Amino acid sequence: QVRLVESGGGFVQVGGSLRLSCLASEFTLDNYRVGWFRTRPGKDREGVAAISVSDGSTYYVDSVKGRAIISADNVKTTVYLQISSLKPEDTADYICAAERAGVDSSLRDFLIRGQGRPWVMNYWGKGTLVTVSS
Repeated sequence: QVRLVESGGGFVQVGGSLRLSCLASEFTLDNYRVGWFRTRPGKDREGVAAISVSDGSTYYVDSVKGRAIISADNVKTTVYLQISSLKPEDTADYICAAERAGVDSSLRDFLIRGQGRPWVMNYWGKGTLVTVSS
């Protein structure tokens, strides 16, 4: 079945780190932009980080810049999001989404589209929950 599957969420202490995975099942991501989004308790979905898998370019929002690394594996089937120095406000349901490359826009615009018009993404995962506690 063609889909995205997230993993790697769980409970982590403040200041800790974790790595989330977004696996493309039955397709490869080399012609896609992939973004990580999160929905924090009581908040709207927000884009966190994005990668153009074909050329490796990346974009991060200010709230995770310097603490997060988004990357893809060599076979272009998995995109990772590693976040360190975790804060309680990082507690959220983290979801990945993929959009087929070809849309002439920046990765920042790609995240904005995912926030406001989720139906334009080609694939969404179901999410993985991250809870940061002190």
